[in-house]
Amino acid sequence: MNLISTRVAEQLQGGSWIRRMFEAGAALKKQYGEDAVCDFSLGNPDVPAPAVVGECLRKIADCATEPLAFGYMPNAGFPWAREQLAAHLSKEQGLPLTGNDVLLTCGAAGGLNVIFRTVLEMGDEVLAIAPYFVEYGAYVGNHGGTLKTVPSTPDFLPDLTALEAAMNKRTRALIINSPNNPTGQVYGEAELRALADLLTRKSQEFGRPIYLVSDEPYRFLTYDGATVPAVLPLYPYTILASSFSKNLSLPGERIGYLALSSNLKGREQLMAGLILANRVLGFVNPPVIGQQLMAAALGAQVDASVYARRREAIVNVLRDTGYEFLTPKGAFYIFPKAPGGDDVAFVNGPLLREKILAVPGSGFAGPGYFRIAFCIDEAVIHRSAEGFKRALKGA
Repeated sequence: MNLISTRVAEQLQGGSWIRRMFEAGAALKKQYGEDAVCDFSLGNPDVPAPAVVGECLRKIADCATEPLAFGYMPNAGFPWAREQLAAHLSKEQGLPLTGNDVLLTCGAAGGLNVIFRTVLEMGDEVLAIAPYFVEYGAYVGNHGGTLKTVPSTPDFLPDLTALEAAMNKRTRALIINSPNNPTGQVYGEAELRALADLLTRKSQEFGRPIYLVSDEPYRFLTYDGATVPAVLPLYPYTILASSFSKNLSLPGERIGYLALSSNLKGREQLMAGLILANRVLGFVNPPVIGQQLMAAALGAQVDASVYARRREAIVNVLRDTGYEFLTPKGAFYIFPKAPGGDDVAFVNGPLLREKILAVPGSGFAGPGYFRIAFCIDEAVIHRSAEGFKRALKGA
């Protein structure tokens, strides 16, 4: 007797490599102790939230007994919160936005599901540039679509030839993630303009818009002078999705947003659809506390220099021990080549024997590599050096 759907059963069987390694780490820590394990599996930001977050929480507590302090509000969020976010994004994107151009969501993940529920017909395809965040396939599949993987260039940038070859009349969206999880690559303005030109041409050819969904939770975190270009002015059918999980260290609070380009004619219909989807998917409205924290902390962020030092530390460890990798330009991940080419065997064999937890690149449609999340104590990174060296020799 089947108690669950075939789709969920398949997802359970496939599972998430991130969660599998996280659970393996919990078992190792229980067996050998926390200090014996070097856990690079989960991208859980540990840098403390900015001081303004604590100040805002204290103010919220003082008002907690007022009537409707945590009551329902419009499905898109508090109007005042949308206006404040729009003013902030207008400066960031270099494009005038109003509160009607933004929607507050239950995290970026909730926002992505809202997008695909709104724009996908059964059988539509969404393109993703490999390697990509593993949950994209589930988010698209939740709403009747199919995620179609397109290879990147050797340095993890968009391959325009491959993208164009993958497009057809069923293509409804392209999802990009820059700074990227898992590679740490950052797309420059030239790459984004080329994508916009391609999408404009193919939208005209197929007679309906192909959306550019830009997933940007790591926008704040770049290195060596790299910048993340504003994407909304480049292509009218862009939907910007992001959250405050990483820049404010609030992943558990689940506060994110969607933003539309003010260059999009008729965007009122699209926004109405997004707001409806936000309701009928069961999110109902974004978190009350999250909206207040967001508004209070706009323009603030965690101390990014901590991540910069950690990046330098992991780069030095991997370089000194002989691994091949692209130095990340952003986010808090690095994506080295797996010695011998079999990422699953390397992660579950030599690395695990050294009590080092990483995630196989196959979990991100990037076989032959493995992901290291360096949002952990710098002491753990330094402690991992000998284990990485022995794992490489044992591969």
